[in-house]
Amino acid sequence: MNQDVLRIAGLTRRFGATVANDDVSLRVRPGEVVGLLGHNGAGKTTLVSQIVGLLRPERGTIRVDGIDAVADPGAARRRVAMQPQAQAPIDGLTPRMAIEIAGRIRGLSSRDARTAAAQLAEELDIAQWLDQRAMPEGRGLSGGIRRLTAFAMTVAAPTPLVVLDEPTNDIDASRRRLLWAAVRRRGDEGAGVLLVTHNVAEAERIVDELVILDNGKVVASGTPASLRGTDDNDLRLELQLPPGGEDPTTDPRDLPVTTLRLVRTGRRVLLTVPAGEAAPAVTWATTLRDQERLDGFALGPTTLEDAYLSLTQSTPLEVSNV
Repeated sequence: MNQDVLRIAGLTRRFGATVANDDVSLRVRPGEVVGLLGHNGAGKTTLVSQIVGLLRPERGTIRVDGIDAVADPGAARRRVAMQPQAQAPIDGLTPRMAIEIAGRIRGLSSRDARTAAAQLAEELDIAQWLDQRAMPEGRGLSGGIRRLTAFAMTVAAPTPLVVLDEPTNDIDASRRRLLWAAVRRRGDEGAGVLLVTHNVAEAERIVDELVILDNGKVVASGTPASLRGTDDNDLRLELQLPPGGEDPTTDPRDLPVTTLRLVRTGRRVLLTVPAGEAAPAVTWATTLRDQERLDGFALGPTTLEDAYLSLTQSTPLEVSNV
């Protein structure tokens, strides 16, 4: 069996009294896309910074493609390509130039770098901007095109491990789909991918495994299906409360349906109910709405967001309908 391209064990990193990473362990295998999920401040970017040697852990181990990244960060860094959360500094360059330079730095020949730039431009639908120069203060290229260029720079040359920190920021809906497909394709072609994101709805579609961070700790890990933790036939009933409205689920004795999981977040109440109780659930919610105790409700399949919220009881992750 191939060795892991990333293995982290017992990783701890503090900033003063704040524990940014608390005994974190995870692994990424060749050909696998692993999602690292968590709200802002959960410790995701701190973890990534240690993988690529920008920060040194206080305790724990990091191995990248078999290399001890703490003892020999330079050697480990040569085996990982990273797209950081911040925009790539490409002012003065065209996307074509930036991608080709990144490929050459990674060891591609001039010809192969040119080919990679052209192929990635087609794959990500940015060919029409390929020779348009990025200018200071965001002029020349939009934030989304700059972001896609940064992704292309990251994957221009193959590496055992690809780390992507919020790669879809600023990208429009149609090209987000192309980028997610490109991420999945890199995994299918044999790279290990660590995808750092807070967009759970989109990430769920392409990842093999998920690791959920909350306040620096791993609170759950597994496949999307296992983390949802419910039967495929279970349903999600979302109640939308009016401003200042009373929560009708406060007393469990008042609920006319079996509640497998209940999460409150802001003015939303999310209940997981058996599919066989869909009719009474809708009847109850309709009555509450007619009594003006709800602004509205929705019934649908359970989602990973429900599991995330029940695990963290924290700030909701971004949910996209794309």
